[in-house]
Amino acid sequence: MTCAGHRYADCNGSEASEEAEIVVNIGGVKQVLYGDVLNRFPETRLAELVDCSLKSPEEISSLCDDYDPDTGEFYFDRDPEAFKCIVELYYYGEVHMKRGICPICFMKEMDFWKIGADFLDECCKSHLKEVQDELAEIAERVRTILVDREGDPSAGGCQRFQASLWRLMEKPESSVPAHVIAILSFIFILVSSVVMCVGTIPELQVEDSEGNLTEHPTLEVIETVCIGWFTIEYLLRLISSPNKLKFVLSFMNIIDFMAIMPFFVVLILTSFGAGVMELANVQQAVQALRIMRIARIFKLARHSSGLQTLTSALKSSLKELGLLLMYMGVGVFLFSALGYTMEQNHPDTLFTSIPQSFWWAVITMTTVGYGDVYPKTTLGRCNAAISFLCGVIAIALPIHPIINNFVLFYNKQQVLETAAKHEIELMPQNISSHEFGKKKKTVLSDKKKKKSPQDDLITIFLKFYKCKGDWLRI
Repeated sequence: MTCAGHRYADCNGSEASEEAEIVVNIGGVKQVLYGDVLNRFPETRLAELVDCSLKSPEEISSLCDDYDPDTGEFYFDRDPEAFKCIVELYYYGEVHMKRGICPICFMKEMDFWKIGADFLDECCKSHLKEVQDELAEIAERVRTILVDREGDPSAGGCQRFQASLWRLMEKPESSVPAHVIAILSFIFILVSSVVMCVGTIPELQVEDSEGNLTEHPTLEVIETVCIGWFTIEYLLRLISSPNKLKFVLSFMNIIDFMAIMPFFVVLILTSFGAGVMELANVQQAVQALRIMRIARIFKLARHSSGLQTLTSALKSSLKELGLLLMYMGVGVFLFSALGYTMEQNHPDTLFTSIPQSFWWAVITMTTVGYGDVYPKTTLGRCNAAISFLCGVIAIALPIHPIINNFVLFYNKQQVLETAAKHEIELMPQNISSHEFGKKKKTVLSDKKKKKSPQDDLITIFLKFYKCKGDWLRI
């Protein structure tokens, strides 16, 4: 950067003023700036170099990376593309990040040039917040992986056993035994579901003492073994859970409980004797509880990241699903009322009431069309044609946003998982490459001594890898 005087005249030809002409060399790219422009923000680094003639060499060298006294040019080993955005502050009063620049790296550039984050454009602030959230999520995933692998060294013996049991039952990727248990649980779920379905085949059922068909005894034994596994698994996970209340209220754990509970309720009712089981209400309750066994198929979601992603994507699409239900609700009410009114005078009408017509409107708007209820008048048929055309439109409109949310959520999860695993793989190299920094420190504070190895690794990750924007560009 060079400081030189430049005189210019006003419109009358008289000498008006003198401004400092400043030349900066940013990573090999030269650019000419002017003092009156830079003085609009006097607290920035560039503005401090306007009066370079009044500063000592030590002060000047503290503001730049290198200085050539012969040419008066100052050198900065910074990103020239980012500097183009920085200079916009002095002309437009705000800074806007260009596409392709890592937001975290750009914030470091702003800190170097002593420009506050308040000057960043609003759209860029939202993008920066999104990247910071993703980095925090990656750091949390890295911490979780490290804890799963090594555990918490500061925990006591009982807590270590509880954490080890939790990883064994809940984290299949933590060890080979945990992976084996996950596979066994998956097999038991499939076997139990197949047994439940096969047990309803009449040819495989047997007659009891009263001549009623019941489930084959062999299938009942297999079912009992599966329920025993599910019960032991649920209890072990509950005992080892770090937060019992959160565990019990979790949706997937509620499904697990519902898959186990019918077996024990039927067992308790049976223990009261045949007199209780002969009651009609008790028999209906037992039958309903047996049907609840289908809930165990949802246990597969615990072992399938795809089903978990689908559930999360549907949660993020609640607004679109709500719009779909609203469209369908309005259409069902409207076309069922019109269909009842138009078909009321026909002697053989199938539309006996508006609530009864709701069924016709639902199957028509969803283009199912069972044919059990149909209009017989010309106006009724026209109403039916309009109803299923509107139904197609109502269903098709929210479908694309829902699918788009699923794709975005799935891709984001895949990228975050890949980034976390990548950082875990690179951490040993970065620890060794930055070990020299630790050797310079001979005395550690008590606070640092209490830090676990996982905390040190997380610190290294946040310090040296939070600028990897390539992993975060979805």
